[in-house]
Amino acid sequence: MSSLTGIRVCVFDAYGTIFDFASAAAQCSAIPQDRRAALTALWRDKQLQYTWLRSLQGQYVDFWQVTGDALDFALDSFDIATPALRAQLMDLYATLSAFPEVPQTLLSLRQAGFRTAILSNGSPSMLDTAVRGAGLEDLFDAVLSADAVGVFKTDPRVYQYALTRLGVTADEVSFQSSNAWDAFAASAFGMRVVWCNRYAQRRERLPGAPDHEVRSLAELPGLLAAKS
Repeated sequence: MSSLTGIRVCVFDAYGTIFDFASAAAQCSAIPQDRRAALTALWRDKQLQYTWLRSLQGQYVDFWQVTGDALDFALDSFDIATPALRAQLMDLYATLSAFPEVPQTLLSLRQAGFRTAILSNGSPSMLDTAVRGAGLEDLFDAVLSADAVGVFKTDPRVYQYALTRLGVTADEVSFQSSNAWDAFAASAFGMRVVWCNRYAQRRERLPGAPDHEVRSLAELPGLLAAKS
């Protein structure tokens, strides 16, 4: 497998890539254990659908509201909606656990001379809380939110925003996402892409083709050519 050359910055999606969105419901004892995975899946599906639909409609609200709206739909669907449960799950979502390999991966990249950044649909306050809660604040050079653009990924303006803020060209970025739609869109935009396929998803039938596919971010440092 060939290495990625000419990379200056490693940019990461946040939710599902750095942070485990399943950890919110998994830590909520008020939800029966046998329903937590199904609730998580529906919550996530509606969250993503709402970002895409709002982008198409030109009806932007920040990701925190989208996340709450999606949770309301999921709780109603399972007939377990209560104000207390909603508040508990939203609090848990604000401080999601990072995947186990994340801190060491980021440290290895920075020690090798690569800059690191997040590019996420998450609102600035969400990302700040999540990064600090996971103890990762010293491991990123920049934390960038689609909120600055007023539209969600996969709109090309979001990817361009990262290039502008980081002062690099698309082919100088290695973009990592566990979301296939995000990985393919970033590739179609022109970024080099490592698809962290944590969930054994099928390849999308969309424009773009990730340069590499891995199952864990721990594989990323080995894919990057040493920085000169």
